[in-house]
Amino acid sequence: MKGKHKVRKDNAGRIVVTAFGIFMIAITFAIGIFLAYKGLGTFTKYGHSVGEFLFSSHWDPADDFTGGGSVGAAVFIVGSLLTCGLALLIALPGSIASAVFMTEISPRFGERVFQPAAEIFVGIPSVVYGWVGMSVLVPFIRRVFHLQMGYGVLTAAIVLAIMIYPSITTVSADAIRGVSRSCREASYGLGATRWQTIYKTVLPSAKSGIFTGIILGLARAFGEALAVAMVIGQRKAFPVNIFSPTTNLTAAIAADMGGAAEGGEYNTALWTMALLLLLISLLFIFLVHLILGKAEKGK
Repeated sequence: MKGKHKVRKDNAGRIVVTAFGIFMIAITFAIGIFLAYKGLGTFTKYGHSVGEFLFSSHWDPADDFTGGGSVGAAVFIVGSLLTCGLALLIALPGSIASAVFMTEISPRFGERVFQPAAEIFVGIPSVVYGWVGMSVLVPFIRRVFHLQMGYGVLTAAIVLAIMIYPSITTVSADAIRGVSRSCREASYGLGATRWQTIYKTVLPSAKSGIFTGIILGLARAFGEALAVAMVIGQRKAFPVNIFSPTTNLTAAIAADMGGAAEGGEYNTALWTMALLLLLISLLFIFLVHLILGKAEKGK
């Protein structure tokens, strides 16, 4: 009787877990299909080309159902690429250094204090990052670099760098911890110092996990809307330098979606931006699996 009861409980648990897994897969496909249905209307309903959307900088879609406007989103795409790329350049050295410190230099302090402190940043709402950026970072950059206003690519990149820092740090730290102790001992046995062991043995062995953290951090950076919108300046123009105000995909969607007529050309163009963001996220997920697959084959 006890054996049958255990089997029933195992089967019930398996059914529940499978149902939730299928539900999550269905939700993901439903979101993708919905975004494709709403976003592809820019090309199928209003007759714009993919080249115009991706490479033209003339953004003036008509807020009606007849069309005839321009949907060049190059300014928004370039703004997203610049802010996210610069944020990665700012966050990456500190994230890798922090991961090495909490795993190799002071592992006990890192596990008990450093990593929990870094993970707290993940739970802070994005509006708080944006508000701190507006009230502290914008005046600081304006004063230090003698600018008329401190809004721009650099300010948005710094805010994004702070936001993606804990994601890259924690994933990289887990990857470094996953390196076997025998690799370190073999390096020490050959006469390597601790720093030589770290950058010639440990980091190369953990590179797949570190790259995964980088890609996940980039995915979050591309999807962040509110904090970036508060500090980027929201000017529909290509930035001249890193201090210039501009805008990006998420800021444009957040600012204009509520005021555009449902089903109109303007609204549909914004849905196309959302579809592009989904495709970018899927690309990052594909890269994660590709990197992990190569790492498994290497082992």
